[in-house]
Amino acid sequence: MNHLLTVEYPDSLPDVLHMSRSEFEREARLAMGAKLFESGKLTSGQAARLAGLHKVQFLAELSRFGVASIQVDADELEQDLAVAQAAHDHRQ
Repeated sequence: MNHLLTVEYPDSLPDVLHMSRSEFEREARLAMGAKLFESGKLTSGQAARLAGLHKVQFLAELSRFGVASIQVDADELEQDLAVAQAAHDHRQ
């Protein structure tokens, strides 16, 4: 089931940004998805659906918003490094 979110904006806003109304609304959905993905509130797949894009398209668009397509926090990175170190030590 999908729900509808209504956001009011001035009629002139798309013109100010040199966009059509549909381009502006697409950009707004993409920006919202990018921010929610960046903050860890949505997965890339969820954010892509919010933006109305396929996951690969969404990930490719993130750089325009200064968002990395891979979101890793410090704890996750430390765990990955520990696993890699253990695997390396085990092979020696």
